[in-house]
Amino acid sequence: MYENGKIYMGLADTEPKERVYMLLNQSNRHGLIAGASGTGKTVTMKVMAESFSSAGVPVFMCDVKGDVSGMCEPGQDNAGMQKRIDKFGIRDTFTYRSYPTVFYDLYGKHGHPIRVTVSDIGPSLLSRILCLSEIQEAVLNVIFKIADEKGLKILDMKDLKAVISYISEHRAEYSLKYGNMTAQSLSAITRALIPLENEGAELFFGEPMLDIHDWMRTSADGRGYINILHASEIINTPRLYAIFLLWMMAELFESLPEVGDPEKPRLVFFFDEAHTLFKDQPKSLIAKIEQTVKLIRSKGVGIYFVTQSPSDIPDSVLAQLSNKVQHALRAYTPTEQKAIRAAAQSFRPNPAFKTEDVITQLGTGEAITSFLDEKGIPTIVQKTAIICPESSMSEAAASSKENAMRMSPVFGKYENAVDNESAYEVLEKQNAAEAERAALEKEREELEKEKERLRKEKEKAEAAEAKKKEKEAAKKEAEAKKKSDRRKSKIETQLISTGASVLKRGLLGILKW
Repeated sequence: MYENGKIYMGLADTEPKERVYMLLNQSNRHGLIAGASGTGKTVTMKVMAESFSSAGVPVFMCDVKGDVSGMCEPGQDNAGMQKRIDKFGIRDTFTYRSYPTVFYDLYGKHGHPIRVTVSDIGPSLLSRILCLSEIQEAVLNVIFKIADEKGLKILDMKDLKAVISYISEHRAEYSLKYGNMTAQSLSAITRALIPLENEGAELFFGEPMLDIHDWMRTSADGRGYINILHASEIINTPRLYAIFLLWMMAELFESLPEVGDPEKPRLVFFFDEAHTLFKDQPKSLIAKIEQTVKLIRSKGVGIYFVTQSPSDIPDSVLAQLSNKVQHALRAYTPTEQKAIRAAAQSFRPNPAFKTEDVITQLGTGEAITSFLDEKGIPTIVQKTAIICPESSMSEAAASSKENAMRMSPVFGKYENAVDNESAYEVLEKQNAAEAERAALEKEREELEKEKERLRKEKEKAEAAEAKKKEKEAAKKEAEAKKKSDRRKSKIETQLISTGASVLKRGLLGILKW
């Protein structure tokens, strides 16, 4: 509950009962809400979120189990709640009410879709998520560089695969300019994309891209909007969940100016089931998270990790979390006992009790707490009964969610995906143009072949015709010669006959004479 620059978290287990506060101007120093299942982590998270909203601070929350959605509905009165209202001394200020809520869902089923372009994720973060080797990461950086130089926008998965395919086809050309890019490396990157696609990346990557400033709105009455991510499905796809959360933190860090330590945060994040963000992740990715958590504080952004045990969070990240709420932990195994000792040692001791013992004895709705004071120094640990939220503690009705969606300040902005011209379309057109040019070239070659065939046929026909004429001429010549020979023979015969006749007449004349 927000009270004059402070968040009333609950009552300390001391006499007289003292109120435990978290200072609003220290809440961008990040925090941790930990505890076993059923110990009250979600209630604590909702109390904080309601208080930030009342102070005009927008909030982002991950709704893993569905019960966080109840913040869009007022809480229900009952005898138990009446007792708690009196216990915490809030009879005059407590009101059952709903909070301005906007629902999101990476898959677009239970809230506004969330989309991010592949180019905005960038090769560095994508390489970490895909667990690429150093060589493969270098190749991916070159892929993005070539795409940028050629004006190929990588907006979604099909764009990225199209660019990889294009570079693979022109690998020899680009290897001369950028260094060797083996077919094995390109194939490995393509294979690494498959698990991400199976998790639904084709729905997450694309346009219109989420404007992170849409999460930094306040309602008409000045309360900060509570942005709730439906996470019951995406929590089962840790790779996609991690890439979204990391992009979100990186985007805020890059887009927001430095503000130092403001009177109140610009935005507060609650990451439920935070262990999924760190489990089985490469060291380079953990280092990136640590760096972001460390630096984003100066942007006025507070990050609160919600998980079962502090041991779920790497020590390098845990060291950045200054405001702590530790609900009960159970010690059934040596490993759990060790985790409890470690959790207890992270608090500033209270001489009134032994922290390690109290952690195992806390009831539901109780916690040990330590928040930063005005000087930024952690207060001594207090056993605290956590105050009750004003909104509903159960899952919201479908009708309430639908109404919240209709009243959302971003309703209609992200619902319809837009497939703008990008690398895939450009390369498809280029491939189509090349295919058309190839077809035209093939057609030209076929025409040339046909022309050559016709030329040869013509030459052959002409040669045959010439040969035919030559034969005919020879035949005519032979016939003429034959005819000439016959005429000559006839003349000769006639001459012989005439000569013989003259000779005969001459002889007869002589004889007569």
